[in-house]
Amino acid sequence: MEAAKPLGGQRFMIVSLFLILFLCVLASINEFRYEMLSKFGRCALSNIPQLDNYSTNLSVANSSSSDGEIRILIGVLTLPDHYHKRHFLRMIYGTQSPAGARVDVKFVFCNLTREEQHVLVALEIMRYDDIIIMNCTENMNNGKTYTYFSSLPEMLKGVDRPYPPYHYVMKADDDTFFRLEKLVASLRPLPREDLYYGFVIPCHSMDPFVHYMSGMGYMVSWDLVEWISESGIARNHTEGAEDLVFGSWLRDGRRAKNRYNAKWAMYNYPDPKDPCQHEFWPDTIAVHTVKTPEKWLQTLKYFNFTSNLKPSKLYHIP
Repeated sequence: MEAAKPLGGQRFMIVSLFLILFLCVLASINEFRYEMLSKFGRCALSNIPQLDNYSTNLSVANSSSSDGEIRILIGVLTLPDHYHKRHFLRMIYGTQSPAGARVDVKFVFCNLTREEQHVLVALEIMRYDDIIIMNCTENMNNGKTYTYFSSLPEMLKGVDRPYPPYHYVMKADDDTFFRLEKLVASLRPLPREDLYYGFVIPCHSMDPFVHYMSGMGYMVSWDLVEWISESGIARNHTEGAEDLVFGSWLRDGRRAKNRYNAKWAMYNYPDPKDPCQHEFWPDTIAVHTVKTPEKWLQTLKYFNFTSNLKPSKLYHIP
């Protein structure tokens, strides 16, 4: 009985040794299988877009899907010395935010001629960045409008923005009040090519293909801006009433097959009486000949222009 004890101990040690060896082999096999599965997994996933890259691409796609936005440039032709008028018009247009549109209002004039203009206009540009100074001598009916339209393609070339930089470009007088929301709404159903838009002259006419659009504010699509910059028809005929001359370019060049007469949503101020005016009405797009503070006051009051003023403890305006 005493001799059987060492034999039993040897068997236990042998069994334990085989058990340990088996576990080591099993562990090696599992490690090999895990490594193979891991490599296979990495291989299979390499052709699947990563979640963060997919999200980034989706975000870029969303941010660039703004085809419905209308881009409009309104060039207000004015004079360098009209500082107060520009400041006033900045308030008028800066407080309007039409939905689904980008409307840039720029003040347009020719070369500066006096030292005070160099300083004061430079300050305006530094503060507002809304002035275009063209290489011309100041005038009304001797090519200023041609210089404005023909200069834009080169001015805006290389600017980091979509093409075209603007769908529509307008020339406007500085005594015209535009309601931008109504303007944008009138443009939405219209073509974005070969378009001529405005108030037909003469006043009694409703046919935009007979004569031309009033200088109070007319607009063309970007392709016509490019055509004007390249056309000898426009370049060789710049003198005369600017709105009449502009219409003659389009007629002689057989352009602007799409025309829109915004009459009578555009009109002259109700007083004094003339064939191009009528009383204010709610669907107004533009009012022209608003030349005095009193006329501006009556215009803004009729359209309840300050209705969006937020209440505050800092002021009391009944």
